[in-house]
Amino acid sequence: MLDFSRFSFLTFDCYGTLIDWESGIFSALRPILSAHRKSLDDARLLEVYGELEAQAEKGSFRSYREVLQCVVRGFGQKLGFTPTRAEERSLPGSLQHWKPWPDTVAALQQLKARYRLAIVSNVDDDLFTPTARQLQVQFDQVITAQQAQCYKPSLGVFQLALKRIGASPEQLLHVGQSIYHDVLPAQSMGMSTVWVNRPSPRVGIGAVKRASGLPDLEVPNLAALATAVGAGPRGRAPSRS
Repeated sequence: MLDFSRFSFLTFDCYGTLIDWESGIFSALRPILSAHRKSLDDARLLEVYGELEAQAEKGSFRSYREVLQCVVRGFGQKLGFTPTRAEERSLPGSLQHWKPWPDTVAALQQLKARYRLAIVSNVDDDLFTPTARQLQVQFDQVITAQQAQCYKPSLGVFQLALKRIGASPEQLLHVGQSIYHDVLPAQSMGMSTVWVNRPSPRVGIGAVKRASGLPDLEVPNLAALATAVGAGPRGRAPSRS
């Protein structure tokens, strides 16, 4: 069992973990596919999304806005249609409307009472701004792919997080929905990890590449993590000095 008292910072993936990004993805991509008379079942759409996003994040760094536009074009290439420029822009444009999971805000507020909190996310700074308002918690640090100029699972994002936070890996507990993007790279850096296994048509995977790993703790949602922290060893908050 994790000794929660030894952590000074909790770091969070955002989209998928705190934000219901699969609903957001469906809301943006389904109208595009429908307009071109194409269809995929939910699980296959998420699988293709994960493949296209990972492909677009390789090579020279491009903004996440550009990554998402590449994803839309990739769907067109796979399914045989040419999206309009407006359709390409609609996926990144939809991020501001993606909603937190129902348990997210209350759980973050509980955890904020015990820990310093940070975001470690594959996103652009400007795309995260409206999301931050929805999360209703003041994060102590926000580390983005734009700042690191690379995308998780690249270790560069986590290295920047450690530098900005000013803590050792042993003092951080990283929380994420993706084994591929979060659990495996964070563990390779010496961090303890929590896998938030959110419900998905692709059970245990979601809209990311398939990967196998063993987190230090698996929970079904953020509320369960807040409960586990409250019942953790010694039940005391770590030092915030």
